[in-house]
Amino acid sequence: MTSSSSPSQDTKRLAHAYPEGLRADALMEEDVAWSHEIDGERDGDQFDRSERAALRRVAGLSTELEDVTEVEYRQLRLERVVLVGVWTSGTVQDAENSLAELAALAETAGALVLDGVIQRRDKPDAATYIGSGKAEELRDIVLETGADTVICDGELSPGQLIHLEDVVKVKVIDRTALILDIFAQHAKSREGKAQVALAQMQYMLPRLRGWGQSLSRQMGGGSGGLATRGPGETKIETDRRRIREKMAKMRREIAEMKTGREIKRQERRRHKVPSVAIAGYTNAGKSSLLNRLTGAGVLVENALFATLDPTVRRAETPSGRLYTLADTVGFVRHLPHHLVEAFRSTMEEVGDSDLILHVVDGSHPNPEEQLAAVREVIRDVGATDVPEIVVINKADAADPLVLQRMLRIEKRSIAVSARTGKGIRELLALIDNDLPRPSVEIEALVPYTHGRLVARTHSEGEVISEEHTPEGTLLKARVHEELAAELAPYVPAPAL
Repeated sequence: MTSSSSPSQDTKRLAHAYPEGLRADALMEEDVAWSHEIDGERDGDQFDRSERAALRRVAGLSTELEDVTEVEYRQLRLERVVLVGVWTSGTVQDAENSLAELAALAETAGALVLDGVIQRRDKPDAATYIGSGKAEELRDIVLETGADTVICDGELSPGQLIHLEDVVKVKVIDRTALILDIFAQHAKSREGKAQVALAQMQYMLPRLRGWGQSLSRQMGGGSGGLATRGPGETKIETDRRRIREKMAKMRREIAEMKTGREIKRQERRRHKVPSVAIAGYTNAGKSSLLNRLTGAGVLVENALFATLDPTVRRAETPSGRLYTLADTVGFVRHLPHHLVEAFRSTMEEVGDSDLILHVVDGSHPNPEEQLAAVREVIRDVGATDVPEIVVINKADAADPLVLQRMLRIEKRSIAVSARTGKGIRELLALIDNDLPRPSVEIEALVPYTHGRLVARTHSEGEVISEEHTPEGTLLKARVHEELAAELAPYVPAPAL
């Protein structure tokens, strides 16, 4: 950190080369990034990776006399941004970590970060977020670096956005708009796209701009004569009404999609299949852990919010018990409430699970902050009563002292590495131990003509012992009440 242009001012600038541990790569070391040779067997096919980065030439569109047949790759012009944050509490290290995370978000969205400044204030300025004097300094930085966008590390009011833009003379966006943009880029499924669109419209509604001359302002009521009575809507009012109508339509569509997922969830409940939800900070390695445990082939990338759509896979404990493993959307500090509300139906996977694997990045400079941010969202979706195992991922890249501190603070925790497989066997044993067990212990002699009951006992219950006799299969197992009732006719009579 170096001082700003005025030595007595408390604005601080981040140098072009961030200190070690502050850059976006600190969230996931570059040598831990995905590679086909090393990680192909673990993560499966990563088709989304090539699609996301591909730029394809369409043959036959050239107007030159000589057609180009070779595929060319050209570098797209990245948006050049300057970051600005307001430091209201905590240490300067906390403020720098927050701005470094904003830099990682900006890079994930496809921007080139040129510079960053932090302003020390008791609270953000109501007019320009950082104050009029600092806004003029920010304008000088924008001119000096040639930036075309300013990104603020917080959610700005419509007035703050307008006033700051008037001073710096370039586009200004806030942290919420940046996260929404990343979600819009990465959403793949129909439900994910609808949820992102709803969140964007909720964010956009109070921030519409316009003067209203382009519609029927002169048609308003009053005491006028002929051809003066009309709706009286300005253009901005019409836009707001249309956005509200679209939002209502989106909510209906999301509710219909929620019904389909609820039916699948009820089917799993009917078969008494336990469910485990993977929750955690973005880029903590949730998808890598899912791939390691189930071979799901979910996209793994060194980027924030690389995967949004929830993935549910079937898995098996070391003792042979079946359960489902669900990967959920990643969380981040100050996750916009628009997103929490729009993705509430998706996050219900966490609230309806029997066990939460709370994944935290052990190589992060401050993993405790990640834990607190995720638990805040878990409280918002009403999942505080679900048992939790803290999985400290990236143990191979983490500081041993940080690992020891985390394992000491979190009593139900385990250190693993989804990349190397370290600790995965112990994690599976913990899952097996913490999943709810069937409540009824029963011993039944099932005839060979009712093999379906034996198969259901294996898939829905926990078989303690199994013996094949001339009369049938003698089972001793723990099962749920519904299956116990079906097995009851085959319980041997007690010996006299």
